[in-house]
Amino acid sequence: MVTPPPAPTRRQFLGRLSLPERTYITDALRTETVGGVLLLLAATAALVWANVWPGAYESVKEFTVGPSAPLHLDLSLDAWAKDGLLTIFFFVAGIELKREFVAGELRNPAAAALPVVAAVCGVALPALVYTLTNSGAGGHPSGWAIPTATDIAFALGVLAVVGSHLPSALRAFLLTLAVVDDLIAILIIAVFYSSGIKFWALGLSFAGLVLFWYLHRHGVRGWYLFVPLGVAIWALMHESGVHATVAGVAMGLILRCHREEGEEVSPGEHIEHLVRPLSAGFAVPVFALFAAGVTISGPALREVFTQATPLGIVLGLMIGKTVGIFGGTYLAARFTRAELNPQLKWADLFAVAVLAGIGFTVSLLISELAFPDDPALADRAKAAVLVGSLLCALIATVLLKLRNRHYRALCEEEDRDSDGDGIPDVYQQQAG
Repeated sequence: MVTPPPAPTRRQFLGRLSLPERTYITDALRTETVGGVLLLLAATAALVWANVWPGAYESVKEFTVGPSAPLHLDLSLDAWAKDGLLTIFFFVAGIELKREFVAGELRNPAAAALPVVAAVCGVALPALVYTLTNSGAGGHPSGWAIPTATDIAFALGVLAVVGSHLPSALRAFLLTLAVVDDLIAILIIAVFYSSGIKFWALGLSFAGLVLFWYLHRHGVRGWYLFVPLGVAIWALMHESGVHATVAGVAMGLILRCHREEGEEVSPGEHIEHLVRPLSAGFAVPVFALFAAGVTISGPALREVFTQATPLGIVLGLMIGKTVGIFGGTYLAARFTRAELNPQLKWADLFAVAVLAGIGFTVSLLISELAFPDDPALADRAKAAVLVGSLLCALIATVLLKLRNRHYRALCEEEDRDSDGDGIPDVYQQQAG
């Protein structure tokens, strides 16, 4: 007797995914391309929502949720995204920073010299360009930090999409540059955009970080302990007046990222592997959904190129970043012992310098922090960040495609074997 096949089960709409499906999705969210695409989709959705249904967009942004006592966490959804969800992004950035310091390019001063110099110059020159543009009447110098940031997710995503044949050293250079850039941006936020410090809350938050370090270094494990402790550290940092995202960076830097005997991965690498999908797939896109919703119209776009504040941001991202990163790298290689990786050419570095002008996530955050009492000016600054980042992305895509075509032609030339002897023609020519 033949057993009939089991009846197909109905798939529940929005039900729990199977383990293979969940694994596939989380692995996809760890890739730079998918994270960049989600960020772009969220920003596009924000622009459409804010321009088609502006009343609904503002109502959702200002909807308040959370307990008011004792730490004043009755925040708007916009504030939760900016102060809460973005802390997850900075937590992952903190782990990346730590890993670069102990196992990456920053571990070797000689190898790290050029991208570190590039990052420093790529922060200083955009700030200078913005300040000069806003030095006259009608300018707003307080926004000098807006064009200094590089968005890791977008920049690496563009490079991953268009750079199939580019040297791997180019990605390492961009990653190291962006990580150092993030570190500088974090310091800028902590020093220049924190006010009304409550030292009792800051001290308790610091005590929480010490406990976090002690438990972690003594081998204590368990999300049920560290997640509540991390939330408490974040809440106290938020109450202290220091920007709450600093708590995320501090906890990321505390994690051990070097492997000890018998370990396949370090605790920091393991935690980053678990948290990155949450950061790339939810935290950063939701932040973009609430931060990128600015009114786009003919007059608004005209203001981007005619008013000092938005113009300074666009010029800072496009010219300041490019000249700062490329010029700083060239001068360091020319007048110091630092050397450019032999796999790279100066044309590659110029394309990456343009690509680093994609500010987006951190630039949008600083736009709100720089003009807390002038929402209209903050919106114009955000529009300038979007325009400048888009222009840098488009120009960098063209330049990187040209470099990618060049390297693809070299690969095809190396693989060509016209006489069928198993030896590429390029090697025969070199031998001859």
